[in-house]
Amino acid sequence: MKLLVSAFLCVLFFSCHETTKDTATDIVNDAIVEAGGTAFETSKVTFVFRDKLYQATRTGGLFKLEQQFVSEGDTIHNVLTNTKFTQFVNSKEQVLNDTLVSKYKNALNSVHYFSVLPYGLNAEAVNKVVIGEVEIKGDIYQKIKVTFNEIGGGDDFDDVFMYWFHKEKKTTDYLAYKYHTNGGGIRFREAKNVRRINTLLIADYNNYKPKTSDIDFYNIDRLFNSGELELLSEINLENVQVEIL
Repeated sequence: MKLLVSAFLCVLFFSCHETTKDTATDIVNDAIVEAGGTAFETSKVTFVFRDKLYQATRTGGLFKLEQQFVSEGDTIHNVLTNTKFTQFVNSKEQVLNDTLVSKYKNALNSVHYFSVLPYGLNAEAVNKVVIGEVEIKGDIYQKIKVTFNEIGGGDDFDDVFMYWFHKEKKTTDYLAYKYHTNGGGIRFREAKNVRRINTLLIADYNNYKPKTSDIDFYNIDRLFNSGELELLSEINLENVQVEIL
């Protein structure tokens, strides 16, 4: 009898564990579908952010992320693909040390990463856990914690993210992250000016920070609800163009 009970408990444990895992994946899948689904995988997205031109081309599992701007009269063109990062100054390829490559690559990848959320949250290096349901501004959201594996998770794999998906609309309305570079910090973003451009949902964000550093990151939604976050900046994508390839 004890063996039967133990076996039942083991099955129950692993079933619950798998259900939670599948639930997180399902929630993210629904949000990706709402935002454009497989159209992300064969698209060219171009926009201007803080006076710099960005373009992301994704097709057949390959990507090419670009950034172009003028600095002190020189035209800087940064390019990141599946295999390498390259910088051109006035069309001439530059030789960069590993530290600069990492710095420029991370900055470029970060802008493109946030521009097409929630696309990318089902990558192999992404771990997702359902935290529960919470209320923000009168709506119910499914709250998910996201972490990354060291292998495939990038240089900032130890950062922790939280996402809030609208339970009914399946939209990605809020996100927060705890980062460690440049002294570390916490940010909370509220999606705004959400518009559908040629199939894909594109959003701008209000970018908030806590008023004090000694907060519980996992309850930052409560601080937002009670007005205890400080508006730090606005993340606005301009002149957005989307081409489905």
